[in-house]
Amino acid sequence: MAKKVTKKIKLQIQAAKATPAPPLGPALGQAGINIGDFVTKFNAATKDMAGDKVSVVVSVYEDRSYDFVVKTPPVTGLILKAAGVEKGSGTPNSAKAGKITRAQALEIANKKRKDLNAKDDEGAINIVAGSARSMGIEVK
Repeated sequence: MAKKVTKKIKLQIQAAKATPAPPLGPALGQAGINIGDFVTKFNAATKDMAGDKVSVVVSVYEDRSYDFVVKTPPVTGLILKAAGVEKGSGTPNSAKAGKITRAQALEIANKKRKDLNAKDDEGAINIVAGSARSMGIEVK
């Protein structure tokens, strides 16, 4: 018989740099998870994505065991990294924060392909370009 999931925790953590410090420690501690064990497993699983902030979904079972699924980094984080800026524009329609090329947008779309709802490359690029536009970043 399958284990019963008692809690699902969604977090965004810096890949390969998880520590038991807040906000991770308290969130996992309340669920009864061994924090040190989780940090070790998470850092090992995300060592190839170092430098990106990744989403994690932790499923906690009634016997206090757990599984976690690491998702790809958010599109906005990948756009900021490609544009070489720290944050987007506060007024995206009038002030632009940076630029990315269509080739960079395609590269981001390919990284996020399994999470995007697009039929082809052009549709995926349009999704990434829409996110960039809302951040004040031009796609040339």
